[in-house]
Amino acid sequence: MFNWFAFLSYAVISTATPGPNNLMSMANASRLGMRRCLPFNFGIWVGFCVVMLMCTVFCTTLSTFIPAIMRPMLVVGAAYMLWLAWITYRRDGVSDAEPSRGTGFIAGVLLQFVNPKIYIYCIVAMQAFILPVYRDEPIVLALFAILLATIGASFNIVWALFGAGMRVLFSEYSRLVNSVMALLLVMCAVSLFI
Repeated sequence: MFNWFAFLSYAVISTATPGPNNLMSMANASRLGMRRCLPFNFGIWVGFCVVMLMCTVFCTTLSTFIPAIMRPMLVVGAAYMLWLAWITYRRDGVSDAEPSRGTGFIAGVLLQFVNPKIYIYCIVAMQAFILPVYRDEPIVLALFAILLATIGASFNIVWALFGAGMRVLFSEYSRLVNSVMALLLVMCAVSLFI
């Protein structure tokens, strides 16, 4: 029997904690406002769905190769997080300009392909909760992949709402806020190897 409580607890805790998606959603909403960061968040959900489906396929058919894939993915993901930290640190204040590169739909989608947190999130969910019960049911596995992505993207919206709500405060203390967010991204990158 499937343990929904344990599965949902894992999914919520994993996706509600800071990570590249949540921090970028919050930063974009605090800088651009909620409405203007929605394309980025929609891109996160689309990319999240694609990555979750890919991870599900990997977990069910290529599980012997996953350890070999994880190290390069961690390195690429950490490098991308460090680049995001640098960009976040260099930004100053809330912007009323049109969204720049890195804040639109495509940026949200592409972030998912180098975000090791979601790969780990899916692999653990699949191996620990889903595959032991639904290994030979591809439709059910696909639905679980989309559910995992939707749970994750929902918390990106929560973080974006927080960022939009704190926009005035963030603009007044932009250097401090950007420094803290950049530090959190660096900590996310470092934690991949600890």
